[in-house]
Amino acid sequence: METSSKPRLQEQFRAVMRLHHYSIRTEKSYWYWIRYFIRFHQLRHPLELGAAEVNTFLTWLAVERQAAAATQNLALNALVFLYAKVLQQPLGQVGEVVRAKRSARIPCVLTHEEATALISRLGQPHQLLASLMYGAGLRVVEAARLRIKDVDFDKQVITIHDGKGAKDRTTLLPAPLIAPLLERRERMFRAWKQRDSFYHAPVSLPFALRRKYPKAGCSFEWQWLLPSTGLCTDEDGQIVRHHLHVSAIQKAVRHAVRQSNLHKPASCHTFRHSFATELLRRGSDIRTVQTLLGHADIRTTQIYTHVLGQGFAGVVSPLG
Repeated sequence: METSSKPRLQEQFRAVMRLHHYSIRTEKSYWYWIRYFIRFHQLRHPLELGAAEVNTFLTWLAVERQAAAATQNLALNALVFLYAKVLQQPLGQVGEVVRAKRSARIPCVLTHEEATALISRLGQPHQLLASLMYGAGLRVVEAARLRIKDVDFDKQVITIHDGKGAKDRTTLLPAPLIAPLLERRERMFRAWKQRDSFYHAPVSLPFALRRKYPKAGCSFEWQWLLPSTGLCTDEDGQIVRHHLHVSAIQKAVRHAVRQSNLHKPASCHTFRHSFATELLRRGSDIRTVQTLLGHADIRTTQIYTHVLGQGFAGVVSPLG
């Protein structure tokens, strides 16, 4: 593929992604695998390739690179999107791809005491973020992306927009977090109302929204609940303020885990796992837990019954 054709394909791809309202994270992820596919086939344009070449690439990922099943599926989704939506040449049957096996792993979870002790080791604003992950079952990126408008104090509900799979959902607002979140909101509102220099730059917005409502980035309700201290540029080259970077939260949690006596491979996602197991341990209905977590399939939620040892229908070991 000629160098000059790369920008044209990327521009086509980006325009279609935004037309279908995909998130920037998905856009970057899909483009990574499309580029990988093109490089694998010696820079040939995708129009010169087809289902057989996609099959070869995916099989190579599984056999040679030993990619995880989720990684292989993500690469396939990116290529299916490219051919169907961008190139207007659907792949049809890709054929028998050598599939990477999805490991059935029981997740690492923390007891309530372990989770709260780990949270207490964190400084702000990471302590608040970890509390949201454990108290509301949020993924780390969902907690980082919360905006002022997403927290309903009257109904005690948090709304997650564009979560995994581009889905919206609601979850509970933990009662112990109401006071600190209200205090944070009021402090931010006073500074915003006084036109503090921190709020001179607009916040980053989804592509379609900033086109439709160009002034929304300066409104208070669209402000990030946990904004970054620095500024960056968006896809249009505009100077904006983004939310606190996910890697900063992950780094803080890793450091707290190393400093603790947990002896467990805990991470940010462990708080979400622990939220689910703690709700089930306290008698919550598994369907309710499924809804709060945003799982499309109940089988994904059922893994937590195995963590609790509740998957054996009352069977007692013969040892007693």
